[in-house]
Amino acid sequence: MGSLRKHRLIEIEWPDFGEAEPPPPPPVDEFEARIDATRNAMDEHGLTHLVVYGDREHFANLAYLTGFDPRFEEALLIVGPQPVPLLVVGNECEGYLPVSPLYGAGRLRSERFQPFSLLNQPRDSSRLIADIFADEGIGPSSAVGCVGWKYFADSEHPDGAHAIDLPAYVVDTLRALSDWGSVTNATAILMHPDVGLRTSCSPSEIAYFEYTNVLASEGMKRMLFALHEGMTDHELAQRALFNGLPLGCHMTLLTGDTRDRGLTSPVGAPIRRGDPLATNICYWGSNCCRAGWVAASPDDLPRDARDYVERFAGVYFEAMSEWFRLLCIGTPGGKLWRLIQDLLPYDRFGIYLNPGHLIHLDEWLSSPIYPDSRVPLRSGMAIQVDVIPSSPAYFSTRMEDGVVLADETLRRQLRQRFPACFSRCQARRAFMTDVLGIPLPEEVLPLANIPAIVPPFFLEPGTVLAMEA
Repeated sequence: MGSLRKHRLIEIEWPDFGEAEPPPPPPVDEFEARIDATRNAMDEHGLTHLVVYGDREHFANLAYLTGFDPRFEEALLIVGPQPVPLLVVGNECEGYLPVSPLYGAGRLRSERFQPFSLLNQPRDSSRLIADIFADEGIGPSSAVGCVGWKYFADSEHPDGAHAIDLPAYVVDTLRALSDWGSVTNATAILMHPDVGLRTSCSPSEIAYFEYTNVLASEGMKRMLFALHEGMTDHELAQRALFNGLPLGCHMTLLTGDTRDRGLTSPVGAPIRRGDPLATNICYWGSNCCRAGWVAASPDDLPRDARDYVERFAGVYFEAMSEWFRLLCIGTPGGKLWRLIQDLLPYDRFGIYLNPGHLIHLDEWLSSPIYPDSRVPLRSGMAIQVDVIPSSPAYFSTRMEDGVVLADETLRRQLRQRFPACFSRCQARRAFMTDVLGIPLPEEVLPLANIPAIVPPFFLEPGTVLAMEA
């Protein structure tokens, strides 16, 4: 590891890669293909039915399959022997059903189940959930897979296959109609990092995720260039200019007074020179995060942190350059995990979570990057550059944005269908390699407009980290 290239500080004008127009939603035939792939996976697992749960927080599997995301209420998608799946919703979500291209095309049935509605709303015009399930053919001979938002290894639960994270009354009803052992956790069909259907993005998904990465990263750029001492965290957050798209997680913003609160949102705290600062902006399919110091130079930092660049942020940047070099199709995830353990040892950098994960409509889908993982990186994976160092003295640093791995075929499809998106990705690649000195495999497409830009001192955002030639 001693032969690694070293970091340096350079002065730049931040690049302008242009705005992204919102792409059209995926066509109906793409959603139909997702349902067909789901049915094929059901056959492989010997399932007669798949029951997919969703609520406001856990919406992504439903949205992926139908284009519908629940608002206020829970919802269930039932995929079974009938050729057209059934979406079960509460009172208020009925009026939202046309958001689904499948529903608009007559390729998705719906039924109202009022117990999904909020408390004390009307409850007098829907059937029991048992009757709905029975009419979909769920009975003694059925094998029902349940999709929530987690699956469980036997090391996490004594019977992981039957540990189900749907509401108990739903699972109890399914088991009463079928039997206990025939109702299993099938979330891996959609979310497993190796075989999950949502782990390989289509060109339309990539275009949408690029759009939201642009929104998030342009918001982050506005925040960093507007930052000044004396403002509050609320005032800084306003510079992000949210445009109304749904968020993938709450915005976080911590500074000196809230440093020890982890995932805190803005609380009205003052921003002072010499304080640490970290913040993120997360739309569906994107999460842009930066962490550093409210400072113009090392002289503004606490005395024990004045070698922040040399001992911490610069070393992190060097390690991330190597991380990108390994970001190749076919690389086993465990190799990336080992690289970070070797270059950024825990006792100095405190990296506890996976050094990178998959992102989709939800901020964290799953991760192929964990100890001894043999899960290979694949074309179509949307990967969050999410390596989170932490130090009592140095605080943190970050270049957290999104990238997609795309083989030659997927790059050609993206270029044909979304040429402006593809062109921006290529321009970002050139910036990362030619200006920042980060080696990128040809399959890596950066999605955000501030790709790998790390200003250690936020009051001088034009001073950024790069690699020596």
